[in-house]
Amino acid sequence: MTETNLTATLLVSCPDQRGLVATVAEFVFRNGGNIIHADQHTDTGEQVFVQRVEWEMADFGIPRESLPAAFQPIADSYGMNWSLHFSDEIPRIAVLVSREGHCLYDLLARRRMGELSADIPIVISNHQNLEKAATDFGAEFFHLPVDAATKPHQEARILEKLREWRIDLVVLARYMQILSPEFVQGYPHSIINIHHSFLPAFAGARPYRQAYQRGVKLIGATAHYATAELDGGPIIAQDTVRVSHRDTEATMVHKGRDLEMVTLARAVELHLEHRTIVYGNKTAVFD
Repeated sequence: MTETNLTATLLVSCPDQRGLVATVAEFVFRNGGNIIHADQHTDTGEQVFVQRVEWEMADFGIPRESLPAAFQPIADSYGMNWSLHFSDEIPRIAVLVSREGHCLYDLLARRRMGELSADIPIVISNHQNLEKAATDFGAEFFHLPVDAATKPHQEARILEKLREWRIDLVVLARYMQILSPEFVQGYPHSIINIHHSFLPAFAGARPYRQAYQRGVKLIGATAHYATAELDGGPIIAQDTVRVSHRDTEATMVHKGRDLEMVTLARAVELHLEHRTIVYGNKTAVFD
C-alpha cells in the first residue's frame, strides 16, 4: 500500500458530552486530512459516546509515528478510550479448533481468496484430525492435547505460541475448551468465539440439543468477544434460521453449521476493519 491511499482509523469511546464530533473533525481538518468515513452513536442509557473516523493520510500534516502523541491531549480532555489503526497493517490470526472443521476451512478459504485482510500463520488444536486442513492452506499446525490435569500447562504452551508468532487476534473456531480467565485477560477484546446458539439463549454445552428439546422455531449462531464469563462476552454478530417440528437435532446441527461459518467470518471481518468498539459488555458495530 502506497502513502497515497493509506488511511488512518480512529476508534473512540467516552462519556457523552458536547463538542466531541466537532473536536475530532477539527483535529483531522486542521492537519490536512480528508475524512472518508465517519460514524458515531450515543448510548443514552449508558451515557456513552462512540465514534469511528477514517481519513486519508496523503498530505496529512502529522507523521503516523507522531499521531498518537498529537491526539493524546484531546483524548485526555474528554476522558476518551481510543485506538488508532492504519490500513497497511496486516494483523496475524491464530485459529483454535477442536474436532469440527467447518469454521476453520471457511476462514482459511476466505483468507486465500483475499476476503480477510490478515495472515493466518498458525492453527492450534487439542485434536490431530485437522492438521492436513491447516497445512494445505499453508498454516503451521500445533497439536496441544488437554485434560483436566494438563490444562494449565496446555494454556501456557498456547500463550507461548501466540507470543512466538506475534499473534494479534485469536479466533475460537468451535474450540471446545473453556479458556481460563487469566488467558482471556491476556488478550482483551482480541479473542473471538463462535457459539452455536442465539445468545443469551442456550449458553454452554450442547445448545442444539437444548433447542431441540425446547421445540424452538429459530436457531442461531453468535460471534462474541471472549471474556471470563462463559458465552457472556460482548456480541459482535448474530444470525438465525427457521426450524420446525420436522427438524431433528441432527438437521438443526446441519443448518446451524452454515450460520456458524458466516457469522464467525462476519465478526472477524468487522474486527479486522476496526468497525467494533467495546464499551461495558456491549459493542457498537459500524457496518
